[in-house]
Amino acid sequence: MSSIGAFTFVLHSHLPYARLAGRWPHGEEWIHEAASETYIPILNALYDLRDEGVKYRLTIGLTPVLAEQLADADVCDHFDEYLDDKIARSKQDVLRFRGDLWEEEQSASAQPVERTEAEEGDLPPVDRASVETRLQQPRPEKPWWVGHKHLENLAIWYQKYYENIKTSFDHRFNRDIVGAFKRLQDEGYIEIVTCAATHGYLPLLGTDAAVRAQIRTGIKSYERLFGRRPTGIWLPECAYRPAYYDEKGQIRPGIEHFLAEEGLKVFFSETHLVTGGAPVGVAAGEAIGPYGEIKRRYLIPMSTAPMQQMKTTTFEPYYVSDTTAGPKADEHSGVAVIGRNNETGQRVWSADWGYPGDFDYREFHRKDGISGLQYWRVTGARVDLADKDLYHPDWAEHKVRGHAQDFVGLVERILQAHWDAGQGYGLIASNYDTELFGHWWFEGVDWLKQVLRGLAENPLVDLVTATEYVNAHQPQEVLHLPEGSWGAGGTHFTWNNLEVSWMWPPIHEAERRMTALANRHKDQWEDENLRGVLNQAARELLLAESSDWPFLVTTGQARNYAIQRFSQHLERYRKLTESVERGEPDGELAAQYWELDRLYPNIDYRWWCE
Repeated sequence: MSSIGAFTFVLHSHLPYARLAGRWPHGEEWIHEAASETYIPILNALYDLRDEGVKYRLTIGLTPVLAEQLADADVCDHFDEYLDDKIARSKQDVLRFRGDLWEEEQSASAQPVERTEAEEGDLPPVDRASVETRLQQPRPEKPWWVGHKHLENLAIWYQKYYENIKTSFDHRFNRDIVGAFKRLQDEGYIEIVTCAATHGYLPLLGTDAAVRAQIRTGIKSYERLFGRRPTGIWLPECAYRPAYYDEKGQIRPGIEHFLAEEGLKVFFSETHLVTGGAPVGVAAGEAIGPYGEIKRRYLIPMSTAPMQQMKTTTFEPYYVSDTTAGPKADEHSGVAVIGRNNETGQRVWSADWGYPGDFDYREFHRKDGISGLQYWRVTGARVDLADKDLYHPDWAEHKVRGHAQDFVGLVERILQAHWDAGQGYGLIASNYDTELFGHWWFEGVDWLKQVLRGLAENPLVDLVTATEYVNAHQPQEVLHLPEGSWGAGGTHFTWNNLEVSWMWPPIHEAERRMTALANRHKDQWEDENLRGVLNQAARELLLAESSDWPFLVTTGQARNYAIQRFSQHLERYRKLTESVERGEPDGELAAQYWELDRLYPNIDYRWWCE
């Protein structure tokens, strides 16, 4: 039986830059949490499938700023400490739920007061009568969790979970998460796509040099870490804009122009940018995870004027037009776009009826007040956190099997309907944030593993990677892709609204300043001190441009932290560039900042030249 279509998961892995930026609740622990719940579990699943002989394919992005952190020695050392702490917490929970700790506390409180001779001379005499009275009082009632066998078993289950993650990290993957992904790419199982260096929101950057430097820095990092050039890219926040006239009447090229410059062949977009109509899924605020916070925080209509429906479809890639040639241009840029399939996406993304909302899956939001471990299940659609039932891993495991089978069947039905409608062989690209699996949806990694196994065994479906598909099925049409993102309403609103608009003027001023300095000193690369200062200034600018800072302010998840980090990088940038402008490049200060960031060692400030 011949196949009727192709499928690829497209996973986007990204976290803000947080190396040495503090621990809980914000900072480096973000990386440790995602590594323990998402990246290591996914690697375990992919290596297990490989060892089973399963011929799967997967498209996964590791943003340069994330990959640099995962490869950092300090981050890895701190990750081991994080895992040791989790193991210790679960062991303490075993004793707490078994009752050992409670018995120790009661025994300690019942002991008569003993004093040394020295203490007797310094303290008032012990009231022996009160001690006798206290010893004769009945013991307090045990807390409800003492002797709770199910909680004890869950704590043991967590202990084994974190011990397995630590063993995998330290031994199976030799403390090298990036290298483990690289091996899977080298062996042909996955395609790793890149991203802009620090996840800068490209449509809102103020200069062409800034856009080019974000992309080029990301590619150079990729080459260093993965030993090859990337062919695919996940645009930060799926944000795209075509060419336009700036306030001086000059043409600013579309994003596709910068991708073509660097030899990138394919990127991904939200559904509505390819097919038209109103935003759906993540862009409509109908998602679990951080994107779902936006709609609830901002009481705005998601789309009052949907785009005109187009004849295009997410079942095939399209060449993006070279938008500098205007709206009637039929020449393409050489860069293809693949739209997200909404129907498969909603089965996972949807906060209302997606798989992760099943009542037997682990509840993300409720954590134990002492250990921080999550012992509860979703329980019900509108159940208050205080009323959640306890989690049963075996119940969840049963649901994973059913949901994986359902998804495999869904993919086959969609491709079959496309084929039966005379549309021929088509592609389904199912796009998600990687951290959705394991972190937000704890069982999601096991679900992913079972889906890949099921689709690999399905004779009607070809598992592919994005570039592999585009190379085998060259786009037949040119698309004038409209402007938008997968943020709230499908627009740039999430990253440019009343709460964060103040961030953009200083970014744009810093970008212009960087280009002026790069142009002025482009022939002074051999000046080691000057080079070090300008390279570090470039790093600080990239970090200030991160889309994470306005995102965290807009969603309210970590407002103060985001503002602090944004302001901090701009202030470092100001000090460095002012020292250059004074003719006294402060190499010592640049070295101090490098030790804090240790990011992009092969950066070149001349990438900002125009």
